[in-house]
Amino acid sequence: MKVLFIGDIVGSTGRRALKENLPALKQTHKPDFIVVNGENAAGGKGITGAIANEFFELGVHGISMGNHTWDNKDIFEFIDKEPRLIRPANFPPGTPGQGSVTLKANGKELLLINVMGRAFLPPLDCPFRTLDKLFDKSKKRPVATLVDVHAEATSEKLAVGWYLDGKASAVVGTHTHVQTNDEQLLPNGTAYITDVGMTGSREGILGMEREAVLTKFLTQLPVRFAAAEGKYQFHGVVIDIDESTGKAKSIKTIRIYEGEFKMF
Repeated sequence: MKVLFIGDIVGSTGRRALKENLPALKQTHKPDFIVVNGENAAGGKGITGAIANEFFELGVHGISMGNHTWDNKDIFEFIDKEPRLIRPANFPPGTPGQGSVTLKANGKELLLINVMGRAFLPPLDCPFRTLDKLFDKSKKRPVATLVDVHAEATSEKLAVGWYLDGKASAVVGTHTHVQTNDEQLLPNGTAYITDVGMTGSREGILGMEREAVLTKFLTQLPVRFAAAEGKYQFHGVVIDIDESTGKAKSIKTIRIYEGEFKMF
């Protein structure tokens, strides 16, 4: 089983990058499942129903979110009706939406889980305890499992990777928008990367307009951020999973920069 996971899609530039590159990636890697992190898809702040449907029409099977889940109020109109879009599972009980979903495609199944870290982010329920419940051995679940850990601290993401080694097929980090160089197979068969990276403008700062971010750092005054435009970068990973055991066989990073030679 092959899974293509695409890092945080930021604004219209990120959506354009997805649309332009997904056909070739499908042809090259032939993924059974395509998952994207979409919490910045609507102008860098949340996601709308129209954008989610745009992703699904492109062939995306599942969308994970993060700390910007609720930034676009449109989400309250569809999150309980669209099971393929999940928010962090460690939000308190009663929060709209769900934190995991079993995706089905090409005669295969993949359990997709989303959790959010607590270091340097708003406090939520413990992600480790939440994962314990989701991985309860008494519950029937697909053999293959992908966990999106949306967190600020690299240590926290790595801790989740080691905590789930041998339980999850893959643990991929999101949120910091910079692809890390530590993709690896952990000893018990879990594919891991601290941050998948970002799909959005390479001319901004983490996908947002440079001037606004610089003003914030220089003045410490409140600033309105907007998604940057210009040439894009596209970051993702392809994970190969043994369907019989749920263990990962490989994890490969994808880096595409608009206007440069592409290696898929």
